Amino acid sequence: MLATSQPAAIAQNNLIESFAHFLNVDVAAGDASDDTIKNYLCQTKKYFQWCNRGAIAPLKATRDDIKQYRRWLIEVKQYKPATIAFKLIVVRRLYAAAVEKGLIPSNPALGVSPPRECRDPAERITYLEQPEVPHLLNAIPTQLSIPALRDRTLVAIMTMEGCRTVEMHRLSMGDIIRRGRNVGLRVKGKRSLRIVPLIPDLVKLLELYLEARQQAGEEFTPHTPIFISVARNNFGHRLTRRSIQRIVDKYLTATNLKHTPGRTLSAHSLRHTAGTLALRTGSDLRQVQDLLGHSDPRTTAIYAHVGDRWENNPALKFGVTLF
Repeated sequence: MLATSQPAAIAQNNLIESFAHFLNVDVAAGDASDDTIKNYLCQTKKYFQWCNRGAIAPLKATRDDIKQYRRWLIEVKQYKPATIAFKLIVVRRLYAAAVEKGLIPSNPALGVSPPRECRDPAERITYLEQPEVPHLLNAIPTQLSIPALRDRTLVAIMTMEGCRTVEMHRLSMGDIIRRGRNVGLRVKGKRSLRIVPLIPDLVKLLELYLEARQQAGEEFTPHTPIFISVARNNFGHRLTRRSIQRIVDKYLTATNLKHTPGRTLSAHSLRHTAGTLALRTGSDLRQVQDLLGHSDPRTTAIYAHVGDRWENNPALKFGVTLF
């Protein structure tokens, strides 16, 4: 038993090592975030666990095995198509790394597609209505303490400027851009950099937050994170994406906005709020596309569709009354 399991373990370790190297040099053109790499390796571990349950050696997996894995994700785990698509991408890249390293002759995951998602794209869009925005922001303490100023600045920028959680996580002092009186943030999105202009109130709020940190004795460098942990055992460290999500959830829950009939809000809903309300209040589609960093204007147009679906329903113009 030991004689057969040891070579299999060595082969699996070789596969993991080659994949880890592949992730560092290939994913996102060699610029993948630590979170992305950790997520890929975590998904790989789960795939190996599935292989082990079925007595499948990962390096000997066939295309039929990958299809069985897909079926298991659909029928047993009941994951959504988007989740299954990501898991299959990880497996496909795992075997691409193995091919590149010469561990296997071909990629068994090529051509194994995820199930189609029969869903209106607008269903994924959850957002705050315009009166709910001040309701959320007013729930955040207004004291000039570092925690209160951090939370207020963080949530306000995400809600009004549409920045992603990962973009807020990555922000450093060197990303504050000044052009005369204008101030913006250089944010790194999924595939590009963009400058997010800040309205004057957000600039003032950001400056108050940074001044509070300096008065507490902190010295800044271009690499100092903008949004930091205020926990006693972790003070000054960069806020994680999960911590940012928890902060947003705390205020959504406190204002009873987290769960309402037919709607559950998240940190990403703040980005949807910025896009939807900007279009609804008359901003140009191209301006909103630039603000949110969408490469395809059709992505931005979904926000317009969400806002217009009920208000501009063509059936309202038929002139037909039923009661």
